[in-house]
Parts: sequence; C-alpha cells; structure tokens
Amino acid sequence: MSTLSLEQRLTELEVRLTFIDDTVNGLASIETEQAQRILALEQMIRDLRQELASVRGGQSHDPHSEPPPPHY
Repeated sequence: MSTLSLEQRLTELEVRLTFIDDTVNGLASIETEQAQRILALEQMIRDLRQELASVRGGQSHDPHSEPPPPHY
C-alpha cells in the first residue's frame, strides 16, 4: 500500500490536474496564435505572387514588336 493517505493522493491528483489544465489552455492559445500567423503569411504569399505576376506582365512583351538593334 501507499504511505500517502487517500486525501493526500486526491490532493496531489488535483494539483496535477490543475497544471495539466494550465498547460492545455496555454497550448490552445499558442495554437490560435499560430493559426492566425499562418493565415497572415498565406495572404502575404498570395499578395507577393500577384505582385510578381504584374511585374512579369509589365516586362514581358513580344520581341517581334521591338525595332531591330542599331547594327542591322
């Protein structure tokens, strides 16, 4: 048998449960923050892709529409 009384064991379990609850709540808070950061990063990537596409679109042109170089 254990040397701890039933009341002591129950108290110890309650303390452990309190620490576990605190840990779970902390992890849930961190998970929410991480999810928000991921959403923000995904939006940034979409914005950057859109910006890159517009820059590429402005630079791409038909080489046949350019005048020939001066040495021709």
